[in-house]
Amino acid sequence: MSVIASTSGTRPHYTISEVAALTGLSAHTLRWYERIGLMPHVDRSHTGQRRFSERDLGWLGFVGKLRLTGMPVADMVRYAELVREGDHTRDERRELLETTRRDVLSRITELQDTLAVLDIKISHYGTVCGGTPT
Repeated sequence: MSVIASTSGTRPHYTISEVAALTGLSAHTLRWYERIGLMPHVDRSHTGQRRFSERDLGWLGFVGKLRLTGMPVADMVRYAELVREGDHTRDERRELLETTRRDVLSRITELQDTLAVLDIKISHYGTVCGGTPT
């Protein structure tokens, strides 16, 4: 992968195809994230080509974690808006993340309960049904 040096020479920049390769997101998804306001302003070259920074990559990593939590896209966009609005939104951002955290903990509990049921069934097939116990 080639890293494009910025005009100031202090920060590397990545093309959309490089970011797609690094993140596993498609170029279409990256453009959509920018269009809906999920991405902060992405720098452009003099020819209009997107130039993603290390900070952009960090943000995309965070967004990926939010996606894994099951946070709705509208809430992710709201969070991004709050970040752009500045420090005075810190409490609202924290509240959004705390709500998401509670949802994740609830899902973990549900999954642990589901796993216990599966373990019981697997054990049943291993012992009662004449299979090999696990």
